[in-house]
Amino acid sequence: MPAFDERLALLKQEIVAQGRRVLDLCTRAVDCYFDGDLEKARGVVAGDEAIDQADVGIERASVPLLAMGQTDEHAIRSVLTIVKVNNELERIADDGVVIAERVLEPNRFTERVPDVFRVMANSVLGVLRDATRSLEREDPALARQVLLFDDTVAQFKAQILRETESEVVAGTASVGFAFRLLAVTKALERIADHATNICEQVIYLERGLIVRHRPEGWSEPEAPEAHAKH
Repeated sequence: MPAFDERLALLKQEIVAQGRRVLDLCTRAVDCYFDGDLEKARGVVAGDEAIDQADVGIERASVPLLAMGQTDEHAIRSVLTIVKVNNELERIADDGVVIAERVLEPNRFTERVPDVFRVMANSVLGVLRDATRSLEREDPALARQVLLFDDTVAQFKAQILRETESEVVAGTASVGFAFRLLAVTKALERIADHATNICEQVIYLERGLIVRHRPEGWSEPEAPEAHAKH
């Protein structure tokens, strides 16, 4: 079905472009938090509109493909994956906006952001970058590597919570600063969670394996099934 193949190829290009837009937005969101850059933060918030528009466009373009009578399982999974990944990307962008909005709050704080937070932020951006690359390349091996990093993000968050609580108790950090830092930390954790969801979809696309509900997890994925890509 050439018409299906052509439309699916265009849709894949759109979801890859959306992934790049979302990665750029989140990178700028983290930068503006570190720098306290109000102008950059406003740009992040404004940039979410283009992502929302693309989100709607991708969803609308996906639905007709499912009604074209395609019978190839990989082709059908491709459309389903795009629909699900599209939703994850939109939610990631929303979390990027949450970070930028914290910068735009009227209160200004002089406390120094802890080093572990910087490590976490850079790590989460790396997770998002690799998730979008695994999608673009349809690479389940790279997707699996991202999934293996998931526990590390949770450990970063736990360490930040402990250190921030200690600093508030010691009087070296204000409650307002702590609340803002923890809000941004939670947004970063959600970005990582959505990125791992994307990687689960890449594995589903390429291997037909639904890993999110398997008791053994994804550490030993099944061998790729044979399929012909169109």
